[in-house]
Order: sequence, then structure tokens, then C-alpha cells
Amino acid sequence: MLLGREMFKKMFREILQVYLSLLKVMVPAIIVVKILDMLGGTAYLAKMLGPIMHLIGLPEQMGLVWATAILTNIYTAMIVFVDVSGDMQLSVAQVSVAGILILVSHSILIEGAVAKMVGVSWRITIALKLGGGLLLAGLINQLYRSLDYQQQPATLLWSSAPQQVSLEQWALDQLQLLVTIFFIISALMILLAVLRKIGVEKLMHIALSPFLKLLNISKDASNITIVGITLGLSFGAGLLISEVKSGRVSKKDVLLSICFLSLAHSLIEDTLLILLLGADVLAILWIRVLFALIIVFIISRLLLKQQPVPVEDALCDEPRSTSGNAHL
Repeated sequence: MLLGREMFKKMFREILQVYLSLLKVMVPAIIVVKILDMLGGTAYLAKMLGPIMHLIGLPEQMGLVWATAILTNIYTAMIVFVDVSGDMQLSVAQVSVAGILILVSHSILIEGAVAKMVGVSWRITIALKLGGGLLLAGLINQLYRSLDYQQQPATLLWSSAPQQVSLEQWALDQLQLLVTIFFIISALMILLAVLRKIGVEKLMHIALSPFLKLLNISKDASNITIVGITLGLSFGAGLLISEVKSGRVSKKDVLLSICFLSLAHSLIEDTLLILLLGADVLAILWIRVLFALIIVFIISRLLLKQQPVPVEDALCDEPRSTSGNAHL
């Protein structure tokens, strides 16, 4: 009985430490995003991105959708998409291109802060989420146009009227989000401890082994890869931090895993959301995953060629300290 109580206290301390570490990153990022939006940052960014939209086969107005995704999240970008595209007759291919921009580039400040906390620099996150998103969107536009594929009008399966949210309501929404993240982190860390105890974790490693071997990622990164693929970088951040802090995951594996997850994470929920806008599942899921695999495969091969001075030493920052001399 006493042993069980001690184990519970130890687990709670670990959960609390991870959660507080995450709050130090997420709270400032959430506040900065809100301030930027209130100061017109989204509109200003939209003007800069508008001309780029023509290069990937989208109307200039879609620049506002991409800017919203970059500075906020998928849900807000979807609301703006519905509002902006109301009088347009976008094809399935065009919605798929816009969907790729939303899926890859959303929540850069928050997800970039999480990546920074586990040791991956901002320049890598920005390059992958902005550059990678734009490159993939352009490739899908060219592919679909050249094949004359999915050029029929898209059918919008979801709609939501834009709402003016007060600052107080916004604060309550963010507080609810942060509380939800605490319970998600708790459930994940307890589940992982149980799986590790009963040996299921080893089976997960075996199942992912071929996929990870292709990317030159060791089996020790199985946990953070699974969490990122299913929950994403925001909700899965707590377990990512916990695994890195444990020392079980090498610097190279952290870099390659985060690179992959920057391009393809939360594959179930996020994909379903963009499908509601009328996108094509081939583009927003299968081609996106294939693109992420190719990009990370190239990065992993570059790392191998840089021995004995690995590229990750130039690209990965030291993980941020949680307290005192403890490093994540």
C-alpha cells in the first residue's frame, strides 16, 4: 500500500513538472499570438502572402486563410476559410491545396516553442512548416492540374459564422484548453508507464521499426512518434518533453522526429477537419505523409554524411532547462 502511494506521488510529481514546463512555453506563445492578432498582425501577414497564392493556383484572398492558420490554429483558419470562400467556386483541388497550407503551417508560434523546448531550433520549424507547406501545396497544385484531377467544384460539409469573442471569453477558452492539456498529459504518461510495465511498449517499437529505420530514427523514438502522429505537437507536447527529459531519445532522433511531425502530425483529427471543407483525402493525408517521409529521409541522409561533425549540432539547440541544472 505504501509502495503504491509512493509510486503515485512520484508519477504526479513527474506529470506536474512536465506540465509546468509546458506552461512556461505555451502561455507566453498564446498571449503573443493574441496580441499580434489584436494589433492587425494577421491582416498584415495576409497582404504579404496574398500574391504568393497565385503561384499555387489559389485566389489572393486565401492569403488571409494561410495567415490565420500560421498565427492561430486549424479551427480559426477553417472559420476564415468558410467566410472568405463563400462567393467563390473553388475546386476540390484548390481546397486541397489550401488544406495543405492549413495542415502544415498552423500554430507556428506554439508548435515552434514546443519544438524549441525539446532542442529543435526555430529556423528548422519555420523552414519546414512554411517552406515545406508552400512546396507541398505547389506540388499538389501542379500534379492535380497536369492530370486534370479533382477539378470539379468542392462541396463544403461544414460551416460556421464568424463570431466576435470578447477578451474575457478568449481567456476562459485558453484556460479551458490548458486544463484539458493537463488531463491529456496525465493520461498519456500513466498509459505509457502501464504499457512499459506490461511490455506493450516493446510491441509498439517492433511495429514502427521498419518505418523508423527508413528515416534513420532509432526505436527509442517510437513513443514520441506515435503521440505526435495521433495527438499532434500541442496536445502531445507533454509526453514529448517527458521522453526527451528521460534521456532515452537521442538528439538526432529528436530532430528527425520533430521534422517529420512538423509536416505530418495529428493525422486523424486534423485530416478529418480539412475533409469537411471539401478537400481530397489523397492530397491531405497520403501525399502529405509521403512528402514528410521523403523530406525526413533526405535530412537523415544529410546527417549521415556529416560525420564526425553532425548536422544536428548546427541545427539543434540545447533543450531548455526546466529547473536548476535539469535539462530536457
